[in-house]
Amino acid sequence: MGSLSNFSRRSFLKTAAAGSLTMLAKPAVAENKPIKIGYVTPKTGPLAVFAEADDFILAGVRQAFSKGIKIGGTIRSVEIVIKDSQSSQNRASEVASDLILREGVNLMLVSSAPETTNPVSDQCELNQVPCISTVAPWQSWFLGRGGDSKKGFKYTYHFFFGLEDVMTVYANMWDTIETNKVVGALFPNDSDGAAWSNPQSGIPPLLEARGYRVISFGQYKDLSDDFSSMINSFKADDCQIVTGPPIPPDLTTFWTQARQQGYRPRIATIGKAILFPRSLEALGGAGQNLSCEVWWSPSHPFVSSLTGQSARTLGDSYTAATGRQWTQPVGFAHALFELAADVLGRAADVSDPDSIAEAIGKTKAQTVVGLIDFSNGPVPNVARTRLVGGQWRMTNGGKFPYDLVIVSNATAPEIPMAGQMQKLS
Repeated sequence: MGSLSNFSRRSFLKTAAAGSLTMLAKPAVAENKPIKIGYVTPKTGPLAVFAEADDFILAGVRQAFSKGIKIGGTIRSVEIVIKDSQSSQNRASEVASDLILREGVNLMLVSSAPETTNPVSDQCELNQVPCISTVAPWQSWFLGRGGDSKKGFKYTYHFFFGLEDVMTVYANMWDTIETNKVVGALFPNDSDGAAWSNPQSGIPPLLEARGYRVISFGQYKDLSDDFSSMINSFKADDCQIVTGPPIPPDLTTFWTQARQQGYRPRIATIGKAILFPRSLEALGGAGQNLSCEVWWSPSHPFVSSLTGQSARTLGDSYTAATGRQWTQPVGFAHALFELAADVLGRAADVSDPDSIAEAIGKTKAQTVVGLIDFSNGPVPNVARTRLVGGQWRMTNGGKFPYDLVIVSNATAPEIPMAGQMQKLS
């Protein structure tokens, strides 16, 4: 598979066609072939919390696609092929290559952190296969792939918020609590850590513009088991705020050790690691008032273009079907397939990758996560989505241990608040 990954799909098909007349298909057969969608997601490994809702989403999407979709006046059946990235960049690249060269997908979808989105997008760009990705800050996806803001990419597109949105939401929350404005930064040695720590485009200049000072201990290795030196540094610099994008296991280790060593900041606003109920449950009672960005919730006032479900109905349906609490990727995993249906329905020729890519670039669609519009991104190929801030609050006997309460909506006032920001206890 490794040798195929560097071999263009178009070159592969041309060579195969030249070598065998049996590769020639009758037009009628081609027209009746299913539209094939590839989907890469981290079902296993340390990023598996991002994919927790996938089975539920895919069941609903397959039901919505069960009678096919209308393309160019013809109803075409849809086949979805799923691959597990195993939270590994190398594995993500391999399975993307497999979907492209062996499965022959017409459109690739990919979600959940740069470790998955970036290598899959790279394979698609290399092999000239249209791709839509999500759930990674646009800087991690675009800059992390060496994107040129003057040229962009031809086949790969991404929708999510950016670090400028995250830091605006964070600072809006922090401004309501009295602190010394000194921020201890958790920067992992991965794509997100590189994007967050970048001295030009990362969080240091963004927060400094709001009057905050960032203290960094440098980038640490994922799955570290000892954060003592970092904790001591944060204590010595009196960092009353902690932030960063650690993976969930690392946040559990850091936060447990910080409490054991007497480090008690007034605010801890963490990206990536505490976006999910399961991550809070791993902290027991130590998760009270931890805060994070909120990209989607059942209280978002948006409706699916694919099923007609409101965000509330989608979230409630997830809980009813699984017995689990809603989780933010529910909305964005669903929105990926909303865009797939929208794009394929508008493409002039679904057998032509260029036609599908052109349709993606012209997307302006209302989805269950809000408007996706690729015409006004901060850089080519990117559409920014709405973002608010929330805090985890213990329910004290409720159905689930914690609720994620929206406490800051200045950046998206149409999304209702349910409480006020509070300092850590």
